[in-house]
Amino acid sequence: MSETAPVRKRWPLSRIVSVGVLALLLFSVAAVAVGGFALLNLRHNRERVVLTLDPAALQAQQLDIALLNQETGVRGYALSAQTSFLAPYNSGFTAEKTVIASLKKTAPQVSSVTATDLTSVATQAHYWRIHYAQPAINQVKRTGKPVISPDITAGKAYFDNLRSKIAKLEADISTSRTSAVAGLNDAASLLDVVFVAIAIGLAVIVVILALGLRAAAIRPLHSIAAEARRVAGGDFDHAVAVRGPQEVTDLAEDVNSMRERILQELSATLAANTVLEAHAAELERSNSELEQFAYIASHDLQEPLRKVASFTQLLQRRYQGQLDSRADQYIEFAVDGAKRMQALINDLLAYSRVGRSSRQPALVSSDAAFNQARANLAAQLEDTGATIESGHLPLVLAEMPLLTAVFQNLLSNALKFRGEQPPRIVIKVSRDGPFWLFSFADNGIGIERDYADRVFVIFQRLHERSAYPGTGIGLAMTRKIIEYFGGRIWLDEAFTGGARFLFTLPVPEEAISSRSLPAGTSVRPEDEETDARVREP
Repeated sequence: MSETAPVRKRWPLSRIVSVGVLALLLFSVAAVAVGGFALLNLRHNRERVVLTLDPAALQAQQLDIALLNQETGVRGYALSAQTSFLAPYNSGFTAEKTVIASLKKTAPQVSSVTATDLTSVATQAHYWRIHYAQPAINQVKRTGKPVISPDITAGKAYFDNLRSKIAKLEADISTSRTSAVAGLNDAASLLDVVFVAIAIGLAVIVVILALGLRAAAIRPLHSIAAEARRVAGGDFDHAVAVRGPQEVTDLAEDVNSMRERILQELSATLAANTVLEAHAAELERSNSELEQFAYIASHDLQEPLRKVASFTQLLQRRYQGQLDSRADQYIEFAVDGAKRMQALINDLLAYSRVGRSSRQPALVSSDAAFNQARANLAAQLEDTGATIESGHLPLVLAEMPLLTAVFQNLLSNALKFRGEQPPRIVIKVSRDGPFWLFSFADNGIGIERDYADRVFVIFQRLHERSAYPGTGIGLAMTRKIIEYFGGRIWLDEAFTGGARFLFTLPVPEEAISSRSLPAGTSVRPEDEETDARVREP
């Protein structure tokens, strides 16, 4: 038996999986955080461009148009003195106020410079209206005539200054928008880079986890499976040593323990086989001697015994009454002893031959065997006035002579140990799973429960020889025959009013799906009834 190699324990598989899941979870959290930050940055830049800078640029253009409409309306009205020219001025003034009010909310979000430029534009527009537009309009209204004076030139200078301020406002907004669009593009590029990095990182982590799981768990499992197959193949001296998770190393230790136990059991089995072979050889020798004894008993012993019996019987017939009563009694004892010795030897020979036949059990009719037994005991049945009740009996796997001996021994037992009433014997059979259950009941003197097992022991007698003749082998032989056929026999201890023997015989395979009965017969319903007491204890 080899020593078990030391196995290095590692992390349990649950911890390895937990670490892998934790790493994947941390990466996922980091990826979500970085990706979320990039998305928020992109969203912020997009909202700045779309919701702040683009509306501000549009409003700056609208402000420019509104002021231009005012300048065109004032100039046209001053040159033509027609009131219709004031419509662009009025609408432009209204639009200017609306746009400036909106820009005041938007400009601080664009930049502080834009807010300053808007204030400068609003101040210069107010200055232009105070110093040129309103005076020109009032003068035309007062005189009703066009105004051509140096004030027009001064008004143009005021408005050119205003337009330069508007241009500066638009330029500042455009600069801010250009910077914001560049930031938006950078945020989009950053988001793309983040997504690509997340995808690559996720792929790398998955590959690392897969390789790590394969190295930490799958490969050790394959190794221990191969080691276990090697041990299962018969190499019990091979020590299982596998590196891997704790569960795998524990399994390796269990396999080693099992292997060592198998080695121990194998050693014990080999030793037991050696002893068994020795016993088998001894049993074979004993059987050979028993066969020699049976031969001697059936030939060598029988011949002198027959001579003794013959001559003692001859003495009894020739000299009976010629000698004294004591001599007649001695001769009677000798004759009786010789007869009993012959019966005992014959019964022993029959007992020893059970199961030693070279013939294989075949399908035989229980009815035929039972009828043969009845025929053999016809004289005793008639003398005792016995009645027998039985239904049809099934086909069984047996040997006709031995099965006949079973029925004959049971019938003889019922006739021998009868009571005051004439013997009444009831035979029933029923199906009990894979067995036929036979019941032999009589109304005789019965057997006490304490002797339920003793009656089947060879040479065991419950009564004096003078009261009931016999050698005490009949029931022992019956049990040996039934066990030889694969069944068993016992005494029904619950039965009263006599004795009831129960025995089983296997149902032939040919009858597993159908009933096995002699040709032309059938089982009557009353024959299939099974008394609740007629069950194996």
